[in-house]
Amino acid sequence: MRKTWREKLDHDEGLPKIVPTPLKMQQASGSGTMLIARPRDVDTLVRRIRKGRVATVNQLRERLARDQGADTTCPLTTGIFLRIVAEVAEEDLAAGKKRVAPYWRVLRGKGALNPKYPGGVEAQARRLRGEGHELAKGRGKAAPRVIDYERSLTREI
Repeated sequence: MRKTWREKLDHDEGLPKIVPTPLKMQQASGSGTMLIARPRDVDTLVRRIRKGRVATVNQLRERLARDQGADTTCPLTTGIFLRIVAEVAEEDLAAGKKRVAPYWRVLRGKGALNPKYPGGVEAQARRLRGEGHELAKGRGKAAPRVIDYERSLTREI
């Protein structure tokens, strides 16, 4: 039987774990140590992002690594865990909960929206506009992005 999104969020067997950065990831992430965080750690950071503010995935990764004493955080697992956080938030909203992890406030590089979030970039764009952010359309296949997102970057994480 498949795990629910909530079960995936709560699953942290053997995590967090710090490992040597794999050779194939060293060009992008550098050498040294790499953290494989827990899904709950990602959820905790996302919940700190206040309305009207945004964060980047890289900000989350840097904070997670710093908190655990690693050089970097695995980009692959961080992305997977962010998706889990998003899916749990949507399930909670559908169940009538008011306080959920505001995953839509987490942007990709250069302020780009994330097409892998529930509802795709359209749903994320709608929520961000509702919080006062202006968006620019992506060119070609590029995702839309938040204009001047740097001004709205959170400092709370």
